[in-house]
This record gives sequence, C-alpha cells and structure tokens, in this order.
Amino acid sequence: MAVARTTEIVAGSPDSFKAAMKTGIARATNTLDKVTGAWIQDQEIVIDDGKIVEYRVRMKVTFVLKD
Repeated sequence: MAVARTTEIVAGSPDSFKAAMKTGIARATNTLDKVTGAWIQDQEIVIDDGKIVEYRVRMKVTFVLKD
C-alpha cells in the first residue's frame, strides 16, 4: 500500500493563473518524486499602479512517499 503526502506550494506568473499553475507543477515535479495530483486552494493577484503585475496560486500537491 502506498502512502502519500501533500505539501503547499505558492507559484506566480506575470501572464496568467494557468501559467502560474504550470510553473508550480514544473517546480514540484523537479523537486518531488511521484507527484500524483494537485488542487488549487487559492488564487490572488498582485496589483501595482492599478495594473495586474502577477497572478499567484496556492496549491496543495500530492506525492507518494518512497518505500
């Protein structure tokens, strides 16, 4: 039986929420083995001088622990 764990990741992009998600998942899979899924817990934007300068996502990433 496999045992999984979740970890929280915050990722950002100047382009879109989708790009922020892709950035976060790419970084997670580069660091963690056996990433099996993720869910977006929160989305936020950073505004500077009335313009959106960054899209951020807070996600929970699930990965299987090594035996």
